[in-house]
Amino acid sequence: AALVAVYGSLKQGEANHHWLRSAPRLAIVHLQGLALYDLGPYPMAVPCSDHNTTITAELYAVNPDQLRALDLLEDHPNEYVRELRPLDDGRDVWIYLGRSEQVSGCPRLPSGQWCSQSPSPRGSQR
Repeated sequence: AALVAVYGSLKQGEANHHWLRSAPRLAIVHLQGLALYDLGPYPMAVPCSDHNTTITAELYAVNPDQLRALDLLEDHPNEYVRELRPLDDGRDVWIYLGRSEQVSGCPRLPSGQWCSQSPSPRGSQR
């Protein structure tokens, strides 16, 4: 099995979590040297030079078919690029990362955590 760290719409309780429904969630992990940005409906993590900057992610064990499906969902290697990143315990995990030009003008999430906001019941209907 491959280890995949997810930080956005694939997390438990989020819109795309069903892609991981049969994959065991192993832990909550922190990955260093990444900054998280809010793109509205989903976030994007990008590498940054400050190694004290971390993001929080859920760690899953996925099989090769699930990994191929995630590559399609994340539009790898066009929108997101799947990269191996080290955890503090020495294990390497796959994570989908963007490029800094993709997050230009988007708000950075200093907490390193993202969750979708439920639409307001009074929100405008389009």
